[in-house]
Amino acid sequence: MKHFPVLLEEVIENLKINKNGIYVDLTLGRAGHSSEILKKLDKGHLYAFDKDFDAIKESEKKLSKISNNFTLIHSDFQNLESELKKYNIKKIDGILVDLGVSSPQLDEAERGFSYNKDARLDMRMNRNQTLDAHYIVNHYSEEELISLLKNNADVMLPQRVAKGIILNRPINTTLELVEIIKKSLPAKIVRIKNPAKAVFQAIRIAVNNELDSLNILLNQAINFLNKNGKLLIITFHSIEDRIVKKFFKSLLEQDNIDPKLPIMVEKTWKSKSFLPSKEELNLNKRSRSAKLRVLTKLK
Repeated sequence: MKHFPVLLEEVIENLKINKNGIYVDLTLGRAGHSSEILKKLDKGHLYAFDKDFDAIKESEKKLSKISNNFTLIHSDFQNLESELKKYNIKKIDGILVDLGVSSPQLDEAERGFSYNKDARLDMRMNRNQTLDAHYIVNHYSEEELISLLKNNADVMLPQRVAKGIILNRPINTTLELVEIIKKSLPAKIVRIKNPAKAVFQAIRIAVNNELDSLNILLNQAINFLNKNGKLLIITFHSIEDRIVKKFFKSLLEQDNIDPKLPIMVEKTWKSKSFLPSKEELNLNKRSRSAKLRVLTKLK
């Protein structure tokens, strides 16, 4: 399937790209967003991260046709600070984070991300790491499974799903797991919505340590922003969006003082959010759950 970068128009518009600025794409994927950023740079530079080496290899070919003003970094984005230190980068004009799983990861059955294609349970974004979905499904305790199902995806009746997994081990493939999930839940729930989607999300997040990485990143990213610098984050499910929303809100609240006090306070932060347009939703169904949040550092 062709990869469509989500909310591309809104991302480029809100980055307000300075042709001589420094920009960081922390989720390179297949360079959908990075390509458009790079096209607008003259003496500026793009640093792009991805922990999936396949994404690094494919994107390098694509970006090289546009310009040489880019550096690709094979790393989890929680390592933003340590990686940029290697290049003596101290300030950034714009940072983009697209938290969605890329289309190639979903569409390549052997990656084990999809609940619609049969493959060995895997779900690793970084194939060099040891922990994968097969290990979690076959070795985590019932309590650990319940916890990740609840905390990573709000899975309905997580106790039943966890018990079903425990009772049917070993489980080797994605479609084996899908059948066990369906058999573990009441038929009414299965008819309303495919429960495998939330379960696969929960396991994928655990495999790739996504929520912890996001929390670490947020605290690092804001320290790099120049005046009028932007932090753009695209979320795809309520749990990660709550983390971003809460973090942005905490920064905005630092600007709030008692309105009765006779002093003026210059704001440090502002934020706004965007949803996909009707046109984008018609073009790319995978964008339907996306939300873009934009944080701007004012001083």
